[in-house]
Parts: sequence; structure tokens; C-alpha cells
Amino acid sequence: MLASIVLAGTLLGGLGLFILAIAMMTDGLKLAAGTNLRRLLCHWTNTPIRGIFSGFTLTAIVQSSSAVTVASIGFVNAGILTMRQSLGVIYGANVGTTVTSWLVAITGFKMDLHAFALPMIGIGMMTKIIKPEGRSAAFAMALVGFGLFFIGIDFLKSAFEGLVTAFDLSQLTAEGNMQIGIYLLVGVVMTVLTQSSSASIALTITAAASGLIGNVAAAAMVVGANVGTTSTAVLASIGATSQAKRVAAAQVIFNVTTAVIALFILPIIFALITFIENFMGLSADVATSLALFHSVFNILGVLLIFPFNNYLSAFLEKFFLSWEEQASHPKFLDKAIASTPDLAVNALILELKSIGERVAEFTQAQLKKQQVSSVKAQQYGEIIRHLNNQVAGFIVNLQTEALSEQTTQQLTSLMRVNQYFLNCQYALKQLNAVLADMHNLDDADTQQAIEAYLHSLTVVINKQQLSVLAAEDELDTQLVHMQTNHDQIKAQVLIAGTRGQISVSEMSSSLDVISASHRLVRQWLKALGVLQRLNKELNHSEQNQALAAVE
Repeated sequence: MLASIVLAGTLLGGLGLFILAIAMMTDGLKLAAGTNLRRLLCHWTNTPIRGIFSGFTLTAIVQSSSAVTVASIGFVNAGILTMRQSLGVIYGANVGTTVTSWLVAITGFKMDLHAFALPMIGIGMMTKIIKPEGRSAAFAMALVGFGLFFIGIDFLKSAFEGLVTAFDLSQLTAEGNMQIGIYLLVGVVMTVLTQSSSASIALTITAAASGLIGNVAAAAMVVGANVGTTSTAVLASIGATSQAKRVAAAQVIFNVTTAVIALFILPIIFALITFIENFMGLSADVATSLALFHSVFNILGVLLIFPFNNYLSAFLEKFFLSWEEQASHPKFLDKAIASTPDLAVNALILELKSIGERVAEFTQAQLKKQQVSSVKAQQYGEIIRHLNNQVAGFIVNLQTEALSEQTTQQLTSLMRVNQYFLNCQYALKQLNAVLADMHNLDDADTQQAIEAYLHSLTVVINKQQLSVLAAEDELDTQLVHMQTNHDQIKAQVLIAGTRGQISVSEMSSSLDVISASHRLVRQWLKALGVLQRLNKELNHSEQNQALAAVE
């Protein structure tokens, strides 16, 4: 009984030391590298191949694929990396995590661990005492982590050798699909609980090398560890942007796909490992075979999925759509319509009216509440800008076709409307900013006059104006009326400021609000005027075609 308790304690202590060592190495090396990690991710991920190299290198350096994956998700979340760039990093990180397997296989079973582990701990702690801050201290802690890494392996090895001696463990082999599935699940659970695939794989290799489990069972656990490591990315993506969620989903898809393929071709992989060991003259011990297995199936996974990288990216971009992405998707534009210019013009008018509705919604929300939160304003702005860009791109692509002069003029007018609505968005952005600086004025009459002026904008800028376009002369009248209102309220604010009824800062912020709102309404009415003329031309053209058909 006492021997069993000692064995359990040794096993738990060794695992605890190993997890602590991995954490110390990862944290220490990340701090020691400083901004170099970010620089490497930012500048060496512009192609998928470079991304793979960066992911491998960083994981080999910090000894944690989870740390590299989480960093990638963070950079995607911050807009530093694109989702497509990060895919290569994830592939490379999976291959990079095999370095831990080789460290365990080579150093853990072929060297006197205490001969260099203890000096590493001693040198690291002395350096930490001499230089307690900065990169030297971070590197010193990483050195201590490496020393504890090997001490932990030694404890695990002793514990597993004791288990083999004390108990009959012949049943701990994987001979059927059910048993392989159980060991796969054990690998997944171990990694989820420890949040370290390195710890799970080291535990697995040590157990197999000590004779506790068979090669196939150990291989299944290594595959399970690869699947389990995706839990860190999934947790990191909670509350993140849509792009970051896609990165986490990409890692899950890649690791699960690789795991399924590896399990299906397990005998082929072991045959390949035997060939590689014979060809390279490697010693055919269990630890080396498992490290080689870990490397081979990860590299094969990258080779199999890399040709489908663009398809995977396109597939993921259809999911985890944020509100902004859903709202900024064109409703009326597609490739089929682009092949027929007349239909394209009608579709563009409908799309621009839809953009106009967004502008009206933003205006109503902003002016009735006096201010929209900066986050909401940014979302509205991104939606309108994204739609504007897609409309402009659609028009430009149409212009490359053989178009009639009339259609070309119509497209030019539509491009002008698109620019007017984009100018509306810029004015709304400025209006939101200046409204934030404007508070109730000291003079009640001036305050009331400004509120009345802003209310008049909500009457002009609304969805109803788009559904039933007013005649050109009515729009001209509205434009003159709004110009008159603008001049009057501006004069009233200037007089109130001159007389000291409001402070200089109040006068300045009020004038900024009036100026931004006037630009907004002018651009809005100009857009409606062009849309009205286009509608009139199209209706006239349809009438002529109908008359020609009757004749």
C-alpha cells in the first residue's frame, strides 16, 4: 500500500514538475525574445510557406504550440494578421511541437539527466539573482525551466518503471479499434486537463519507453494529444472577432483531420517509420519511434491539407459571420447580373438605395439620441464603407465590358451616388465625434434652436425619402431650405457667443455640429437628386421600348 502511494506521488510530482518546466520555458523564452516574436509573425507570414516556417520556428523556440496559436489568434483579433496568414502559422506550430518529443526521446533516455539538469537550474537561478529584471532574467528562468524539464522526465521514468515492476500491465496494449479509441480519448483528456500537449506527449513517450503501454496505444495517445491541444485555441477565441474564431476553427479542422488520417493509416506510418529508422541508422527504441511517429504524422498532415488551403479559407469565411459582416454583404449584386448591363444598372440602384437606408438609420439613431457609442459608430461606418467599396468594384468591372454610351453615363451617375453616400458616412463619423464634445448650452434658446435644426435633418434624411423619391424641383427646394436653416442657426450661435450667452468652447463645438450636419444633408440630397434623374431616364426608356413594341 505504501509503495503504491509513493509511486502515485512520484508520478504526480514528475508530471507537476514537467508542467511547471514547460510553463517556465514558454514564459521565459517569450519574454527573452521580446518583440522579436511579434516581428517574426508579422513579417514572415505574408505567404503560407513562410507562415509554416514561422509557426515551426516559434513553437520550437518557446516550446508551446498553444502559446503560438493563441498569439496568432490575438494578432488576428487585433488586425495585425489576416485569417489566411495565420493558417500557415498553425500548420507550422503543429510540426514545431514535435521538437518536445525529440527532446524527451534523445535526452530523457540516452543521457545522464542530473549531470546537466542540475547545473542548468543552478546557473539559471544565479543569473536571476544577479540580474533580477530584463531579458537576462527571463532567459535565466527559461534555463531553470529546461533543467526542471529533464528532472521531471527522470521522475516520470522512475514512476513508470516502478509501475511496470509492481503490476501486471500486459493488458495495457491497443489491439482493436475500441482500445485505440480509448487511448486516443485518454490523450485528448490529458491534454485538456494539463493544457499542454507537450506534457501529455512527454508522459506518453516516457510511459511507452518504460514498458507501461504498447507502441500502438502510445501512438493513439500522441494523436489524442494533438486533438486535445485545440482546446486552448477554442477557449482563446471565446469573445474574439469572427476572424479569430475562424482561426480557432481552422486549427480544430486541421488537427482532427490529421488525427483521423493518422489513425486510418497507422500501419502504413509505422512501416514508414521502420524504413526511415533503417535508412538513417537510428536506434529502434520505443522513444525514438514515437518521436518519429509524432513528426511523420504531423508533416503528412501539412502535406495533405496545404494544397486545399484556399478552399479551407473560403469555407471558413462563410461561418462565424459578425453582425457587421452580415450587414455589409450586398443584397442585389452578383456575377450573374454583371453579365447583363441593363439588369446591373437596376441592381446597382437597388443596392445604393439599401446603402442609403443604412445612412438614414445611422442618422436617425445618432440625432435622436444625440450620440451613438463609438463602437456602434465604427460598426455603422465599416458597413457603409464596405458596401461602397463593393459597389465601386462592381461598377469598375462592368466598365471593362463593351457598354453603350447611355449605360456608361448611367454607371458614372451611380458611381457619383456611391461617393455621395460615402461622404455621408464621413460626415456622420465627424458628427458623432463632435456631438460627444457638445453638452447642454448655458443659453436655453440657442440650445433649443440647435435641437430644432438637428430634428429637421431627421425629417429630410429618412428611409421614406428613398422609397418614394421626390421630384427634382422638390429636392432643390429642400436643399435651399436646409441651406437657409444652416445659415440662420450658424448666425444665432455666433451672436450668442459674441454676447457671452454661451462660452467660446460651447460656440466652437456647436459650430462643428452644425457644419458636419450640413455637409451630411447636402450629400444626402445630392445623392437623391441623381437617383431621381436615373429613375426618370429608366422609366422614359421603358416607355419608349413599350411604344416601339406596339408599333
